[in-house]
Amino acid sequence: MTATVPDDAMLERLLKSSARHSYDPIIDVDWDAPIPDGMWAMRPERMSLYGTELWDSLTEEQQRTLSMHEVASICSVGIWFEVILMQMMLRDLYDDDPKSKHMQYALTEVADECRHSTMFGKAIDRFGVPAYGPPPAIFKLGRLFTKIVRGPSSYGAILVAEEILDSWQREMLSDDRIQPLVRMVSRIHVLEEARHMTFAREEVARMMPGLNKRQRALQQLQVAHVSAFVAKALINPGVYASVGIDPSVGRKTAWHNPNYIQTLNWMGEKPVAFLRDVGLITPRTEPIWRSGHLIA
Repeated sequence: MTATVPDDAMLERLLKSSARHSYDPIIDVDWDAPIPDGMWAMRPERMSLYGTELWDSLTEEQQRTLSMHEVASICSVGIWFEVILMQMMLRDLYDDDPKSKHMQYALTEVADECRHSTMFGKAIDRFGVPAYGPPPAIFKLGRLFTKIVRGPSSYGAILVAEEILDSWQREMLSDDRIQPLVRMVSRIHVLEEARHMTFAREEVARMMPGLNKRQRALQQLQVAHVSAFVAKALINPGVYASVGIDPSVGRKTAWHNPNYIQTLNWMGEKPVAFLRDVGLITPRTEPIWRSGHLIA
Protein backbone atom coordinates (compact mmCIF):
# COMPACT_ATOMS: atom_id res chain seq x y z
CA MET A 1 0.00 0.00 0.00
CA THR A 2 1.41 3.36 -1.00
CA ALA A 3 0.40 6.85 0.09
CA THR A 4 1.23 10.39 -0.80
CA VAL A 5 3.57 12.41 1.37
CA PRO A 6 1.77 14.22 4.24
CA ASP A 7 1.30 17.97 3.83
CA ASP A 8 4.01 19.49 6.03
CA ALA A 9 2.38 22.93 5.95
CA MET A 10 -0.87 21.47 7.31
CA LEU A 11 1.00 19.50 9.96
CA GLU A 12 2.94 22.59 11.01
CA ARG A 13 -0.36 24.47 11.43
CA LEU A 14 -1.68 21.66 13.62
CA LEU A 15 1.50 21.68 15.72
CA LYS A 16 1.23 25.44 16.26
CA SER A 17 -2.46 25.15 17.08
CA SER A 18 -1.64 22.48 19.67
CA ALA A 19 0.93 24.78 21.25
CA ARG A 20 -1.50 27.72 21.39
CA HIS A 21 -4.79 25.99 22.20
CA SER A 22 -4.28 23.11 24.60
CA TYR A 23 -5.54 22.55 28.12
CA ASP A 24 -4.26 20.62 31.09
CA PRO A 25 -7.50 19.20 32.52
CA ILE A 26 -5.85 18.38 35.83
CA ILE A 27 -5.51 22.09 36.57
CA ASP A 28 -7.90 23.74 34.08
CA VAL A 29 -11.01 21.92 35.33
CA ASP A 30 -12.30 22.67 38.83
CA TRP A 31 -12.73 19.10 40.02
CA ASP A 32 -13.68 20.23 43.53
CA ALA A 33 -16.63 22.35 42.43
CA PRO A 34 -19.97 21.07 43.78
CA ILE A 35 -22.24 19.05 41.49
CA PRO A 36 -25.49 21.07 41.43
CA ASP A 37 -28.79 19.29 42.03
CA GLY A 38 -31.57 19.43 39.47
CA MET A 39 -29.34 19.58 36.38
CA TRP A 40 -28.85 17.17 33.50
CA ALA A 41 -25.58 15.50 32.54
CA MET A 42 -26.62 15.52 28.87
CA ARG A 43 -29.49 16.80 26.78
CA PRO A 44 -32.52 14.63 27.57
CA GLU A 45 -33.63 14.81 23.93
CA ARG A 46 -30.50 12.88 22.93
CA MET A 47 -30.86 10.13 25.54
CA SER A 48 -31.47 6.58 24.40
CA LEU A 49 -34.96 6.14 25.95
CA TYR A 50 -36.31 9.65 25.34
CA GLY A 51 -39.77 9.60 23.77
CA THR A 52 -40.61 6.02 24.80
CA GLU A 53 -43.19 4.74 27.28
CA LEU A 54 -40.29 3.47 29.38
CA TRP A 55 -38.94 7.04 29.56
CA ASP A 56 -42.35 8.39 30.58
CA SER A 57 -42.52 5.82 33.38
CA LEU A 58 -39.49 7.43 35.07
CA THR A 59 -39.62 10.40 37.41
CA GLU A 60 -37.67 13.47 36.35
CA GLU A 61 -35.12 12.71 39.06
CA GLN A 62 -34.66 9.21 37.64
CA GLN A 63 -34.31 10.66 34.14
CA ARG A 64 -31.55 12.99 35.34
CA THR A 65 -29.86 10.08 37.13
CA LEU A 66 -29.96 8.07 33.92
CA SER A 67 -28.41 11.04 32.06
CA MET A 68 -25.39 10.84 34.37
CA HIS A 69 -25.00 7.13 33.72
CA GLU A 70 -25.36 7.52 29.95
CA VAL A 71 -22.67 10.22 29.99
CA ALA A 72 -20.43 7.88 31.98
CA SER A 73 -21.02 5.15 29.40
CA ILE A 74 -20.24 7.42 26.44
CA CYS A 75 -17.14 8.87 28.14
CA SER A 76 -15.81 5.45 29.10
CA VAL A 77 -16.38 4.19 25.55
CA GLY A 78 -14.46 7.30 24.47
CA ILE A 79 -11.56 6.22 26.70
CA TRP A 80 -11.70 2.69 25.26
CA PHE A 81 -11.49 3.98 21.71
CA GLU A 82 -8.82 6.57 22.51
CA VAL A 83 -6.64 3.78 23.92
CA ILE A 84 -7.19 1.84 20.68
CA LEU A 85 -6.33 4.99 18.70
CA MET A 86 -3.10 5.51 20.62
CA GLN A 87 -2.00 1.90 20.09
CA MET A 88 -2.71 2.17 16.38
CA MET A 89 -0.87 5.47 15.97
CA LEU A 90 2.17 4.34 17.94
CA ARG A 91 2.30 1.13 15.92
CA ASP A 92 2.32 3.14 12.69
CA LEU A 93 4.99 5.50 14.04
CA TYR A 94 7.44 2.69 14.80
CA ASP A 95 9.11 3.13 11.40
CA ASP A 96 8.47 6.86 11.01
CA ASP A 97 11.15 9.57 10.92
CA PRO A 98 11.27 11.47 14.25
CA LYS A 99 12.44 14.56 12.35
CA SER A 100 9.26 14.60 10.26
CA LYS A 101 6.28 16.85 10.97
CA HIS A 102 4.12 13.78 10.54
CA MET A 103 5.65 11.94 13.49
CA GLN A 104 5.90 15.07 15.61
CA TYR A 105 2.21 15.90 15.19
CA ALA A 106 1.12 12.27 15.64
CA LEU A 107 3.00 12.15 18.96
CA THR A 108 1.35 15.44 19.93
CA GLU A 109 -2.03 13.88 19.22
CA VAL A 110 -1.20 10.83 21.34
CA ALA A 111 -0.32 13.22 24.19
CA ASP A 112 -3.67 14.97 23.72
CA GLU A 113 -5.51 11.65 23.84
CA CYS A 114 -3.72 10.67 27.06
CA ARG A 115 -4.99 13.87 28.68
CA HIS A 116 -8.50 13.40 27.29
CA SER A 117 -8.72 9.87 28.66
CA THR A 118 -7.55 11.08 32.05
CA MET A 119 -10.13 13.89 31.92
CA PHE A 120 -12.99 11.55 31.06
CA GLY A 121 -11.94 9.17 33.82
CA LYS A 122 -11.85 11.97 36.40
CA ALA A 123 -15.29 13.21 35.28
CA ILE A 124 -16.80 9.74 35.69
CA ASP A 125 -15.19 9.43 39.12
CA ARG A 126 -16.45 12.90 40.14
CA PHE A 127 -20.03 11.90 39.35
CA GLY A 128 -19.61 8.73 41.41
CA VAL A 129 -20.95 6.39 38.74
CA PRO A 130 -19.46 3.30 37.04
CA ALA A 131 -17.07 3.49 34.08
CA TYR A 132 -19.21 1.14 32.03
CA GLY A 133 -17.13 0.86 28.88
CA PRO A 134 -18.40 -1.10 25.87
CA PRO A 135 -20.25 -4.42 26.28
CA PRO A 136 -17.83 -7.35 26.81
CA ALA A 137 -18.12 -8.76 23.27
CA ILE A 138 -17.29 -5.39 21.69
CA PHE A 139 -14.49 -4.82 24.22
CA LYS A 140 -12.87 -8.06 23.06
CA LEU A 141 -13.26 -7.09 19.42
CA GLY A 142 -11.33 -3.91 20.22
CA ARG A 143 -8.23 -6.05 20.85
CA LEU A 144 -8.68 -7.60 17.39
CA PHE A 145 -9.03 -4.14 15.81
CA THR A 146 -5.60 -3.08 17.04
CA LYS A 147 -4.03 -6.18 15.47
CA ILE A 148 -5.65 -6.43 12.03
CA VAL A 149 -6.98 -3.02 10.94
CA ARG A 150 -4.50 -1.00 8.91
CA GLY A 151 -4.59 1.85 6.44
CA PRO A 152 -7.39 4.35 5.77
CA SER A 153 -10.05 2.26 7.53
CA SER A 154 -8.26 2.74 10.85
CA TYR A 155 -8.23 6.52 10.48
CA GLY A 156 -11.76 6.42 9.05
CA ALA A 157 -13.03 4.61 12.15
CA ILE A 158 -11.17 7.09 14.35
CA LEU A 159 -12.88 9.92 12.49
CA VAL A 160 -16.31 8.34 13.03
CA ALA A 161 -15.72 7.98 16.77
CA GLU A 162 -14.37 11.53 17.09
CA GLU A 163 -17.12 13.11 14.97
CA ILE A 164 -19.83 11.30 16.95
CA LEU A 165 -18.46 12.69 20.22
CA ASP A 166 -17.89 16.11 18.68
CA SER A 167 -21.50 16.52 17.52
CA TRP A 168 -22.85 15.29 20.85
CA GLN A 169 -20.60 17.53 22.95
CA ARG A 170 -20.74 20.63 20.73
CA GLU A 171 -24.53 20.73 21.07
CA MET A 172 -24.28 20.80 24.87
CA LEU A 173 -21.85 23.72 25.18
CA SER A 174 -24.50 26.44 25.35
CA ASP A 175 -27.25 24.41 27.03
CA ASP A 176 -27.63 25.83 30.55
CA ARG A 177 -29.56 22.74 31.67
CA ILE A 178 -26.31 20.76 31.56
CA GLN A 179 -23.95 20.28 34.50
CA PRO A 180 -21.07 22.83 34.39
CA LEU A 181 -18.49 20.03 34.71
CA VAL A 182 -19.86 18.28 31.61
CA ARG A 183 -19.83 21.52 29.63
CA MET A 184 -16.23 22.30 30.59
CA VAL A 185 -15.03 18.80 29.71
CA SER A 186 -16.95 19.06 26.43
CA ARG A 187 -15.43 22.47 25.63
CA ILE A 188 -11.89 21.15 26.06
CA HIS A 189 -12.56 18.05 24.02
CA VAL A 190 -14.33 19.89 21.18
CA LEU A 191 -11.50 22.42 20.85
CA GLU A 192 -8.70 19.87 20.81
CA GLU A 193 -10.46 17.18 18.77
CA ALA A 194 -10.92 19.62 15.88
CA ARG A 195 -7.20 19.19 15.15
CA HIS A 196 -7.44 15.42 15.41
CA MET A 197 -10.33 15.25 12.95
CA THR A 198 -8.37 17.34 10.45
CA PHE A 199 -5.42 14.94 10.79
CA ALA A 200 -7.64 11.84 10.41
CA ARG A 201 -9.32 13.22 7.28
CA GLU A 202 -5.93 14.04 5.74
CA GLU A 203 -4.59 10.57 6.54
CA VAL A 204 -7.61 8.88 4.92
CA ALA A 205 -7.45 11.12 1.84
CA ARG A 206 -3.73 10.56 1.24
CA MET A 207 -3.93 6.77 1.68
CA MET A 208 -6.95 6.02 -0.52
CA PRO A 209 -5.35 6.68 -3.96
CA GLY A 210 -2.72 3.99 -3.32
CA LEU A 211 -5.24 1.16 -2.90
CA ASN A 212 -5.98 -1.47 -5.52
CA LYS A 213 -9.52 -2.85 -5.98
CA ARG A 214 -9.10 -5.71 -3.48
CA GLN A 215 -7.52 -3.49 -0.83
CA ARG A 216 -10.24 -0.88 -1.29
CA ALA A 217 -12.99 -3.49 -0.76
CA LEU A 218 -11.29 -4.71 2.44
CA GLN A 219 -10.93 -1.18 3.78
CA GLN A 220 -14.61 -0.48 3.08
CA LEU A 221 -15.68 -3.56 5.03
CA GLN A 222 -13.36 -2.84 7.95
CA VAL A 223 -14.42 0.76 8.47
CA ALA A 224 -18.11 -0.20 8.20
CA HIS A 225 -17.91 -2.95 10.82
CA VAL A 226 -15.76 -0.98 13.27
CA SER A 227 -17.97 2.11 13.00
CA ALA A 228 -21.14 0.08 13.56
CA PHE A 229 -19.59 -1.49 16.65
CA VAL A 230 -18.67 1.96 18.00
CA ALA A 231 -22.28 3.15 17.61
CA LYS A 232 -23.63 0.04 19.29
CA ALA A 233 -21.18 0.42 22.17
CA LEU A 234 -22.04 4.01 23.16
CA ILE A 235 -24.73 3.11 25.69
CA ASN A 236 -23.85 0.08 27.78
CA PRO A 237 -27.08 -1.73 28.76
CA GLY A 238 -25.89 -1.68 32.37
CA VAL A 239 -26.85 2.00 32.63
CA TYR A 240 -30.55 1.14 32.78
CA ALA A 241 -30.17 -0.77 36.05
CA SER A 242 -29.35 2.58 37.73
CA VAL A 243 -33.05 3.49 37.51
CA GLY A 244 -34.49 0.01 38.02
CA ILE A 245 -34.87 -0.99 34.36
CA ASP A 246 -33.84 -4.46 33.23
CA PRO A 247 -30.75 -3.91 31.01
CA SER A 248 -32.03 -6.20 28.25
CA VAL A 249 -35.39 -4.40 28.18
CA GLY A 250 -33.68 -1.00 28.17
CA ARG A 251 -31.32 -2.03 25.37
CA LYS A 252 -34.11 -3.39 23.16
CA THR A 253 -36.29 -0.32 23.76
CA ALA A 254 -33.43 2.08 23.00
CA TRP A 255 -32.28 0.31 19.84
CA HIS A 256 -35.80 0.47 18.37
CA ASN A 257 -36.54 3.98 19.64
CA PRO A 258 -37.14 6.28 16.62
CA ASN A 259 -35.79 9.28 18.54
CA TYR A 260 -32.52 7.53 19.43
CA ILE A 261 -32.19 6.18 15.88
CA GLN A 262 -32.53 9.75 14.61
CA THR A 263 -29.88 10.89 17.10
CA LEU A 264 -27.41 8.28 15.84
CA ASN A 265 -28.23 9.24 12.22
CA TRP A 266 -27.47 12.86 13.15
CA MET A 267 -24.21 11.91 14.86
CA GLY A 268 -23.12 10.02 11.77
CA GLU A 269 -23.92 12.71 9.19
CA LYS A 270 -20.50 14.42 9.00
CA PRO A 271 -18.20 11.38 8.95
CA VAL A 272 -20.53 9.46 6.62
CA ALA A 273 -20.54 12.34 4.10
CA PHE A 274 -16.73 12.49 4.11
CA LEU A 275 -16.23 8.73 3.88
CA ARG A 276 -18.66 8.54 0.96
CA ASP A 277 -16.68 11.24 -0.85
CA VAL A 278 -13.38 9.37 -0.49
CA GLY A 279 -14.88 6.01 -1.48
CA LEU A 280 -14.91 4.24 1.90
CA ILE A 281 -18.71 3.86 1.92
CA THR A 282 -20.44 2.12 -1.00
CA PRO A 283 -23.92 0.71 -1.60
CA ARG A 284 -22.47 -2.73 -0.80
CA THR A 285 -21.43 -1.71 2.73
CA GLU A 286 -24.35 0.61 3.55
CA PRO A 287 -26.36 -2.17 5.26
CA ILE A 288 -23.54 -2.52 7.81
CA TRP A 289 -23.66 1.21 8.52
CA ARG A 290 -27.46 0.99 8.86
CA SER A 291 -27.07 -1.80 11.41
CA GLY A 292 -25.40 0.81 13.67
CA HIS A 293 -28.03 3.47 12.78
CA LEU A 294 -25.28 5.71 11.37
CA ILE A 295 -27.08 5.88 8.01
CA ALA A 296 -30.84 6.41 7.87
